Amino acid sequence: MSGTIASVTDFSFRHLTRADFPLLGGWLAQPHVARWWNHESSPQAMEADFGAVIDRLDPADVFIVSHGTRPIGLLQRYTFVDNPGYIAELAHLVDAPGAALSIDYFLGEPDLLGRGLGSAMISAAIEAIWRDHPSAPSVIVPVSRANVASWRALERAGFTLVATGWLTPDNPIDDGDHRVYRVERPHSV
Repeated sequence: MSGTIASVTDFSFRHLTRADFPLLGGWLAQPHVARWWNHESSPQAMEADFGAVIDRLDPADVFIVSHGTRPIGLLQRYTFVDNPGYIAELAHLVDAPGAALSIDYFLGEPDLLGRGLGSAMISAAIEAIWRDHPSAPSVIVPVSRANVASWRALERAGFTLVATGWLTPDNPIDDGDHRVYRVERPHSV
């Protein structure tokens, strides 16, 4: 793979299945993922964390992302209306309309880091959100201030910093200092 930035058309998203647990577990165990996701990677932990989504008991969408034919990472998307506690937590920093979405993401393959694939993957995911969620006015993503690679990927994907402040950290070793990014639905979509 060259060092050039990928086109958003180079990505595909397919729903996570239980057959993906070994792949996902390997990614979650990678140091660059484990630092920020703080998930156990055992089959039991995978079932506990992702089984309800696979069985459609949880309305979030969790995707294995491929670049060409190679699986490279994970992306999950969810509406704020399905997560009212998240709206309440963000309220002191930013208004999160119920129809807005948020995303969580990572590149699982260490050899692909630093090539622009993260921001291209996020851009492709945002295009899919506009298509799949026609009433979504925006996508709002809080990121730990210390996770520089993540928030820079958001900036390169067209997100704007809209707030900074304390939110409950995903990883207890973090201090809770977050940057909140937003991208608005384009008028042409």
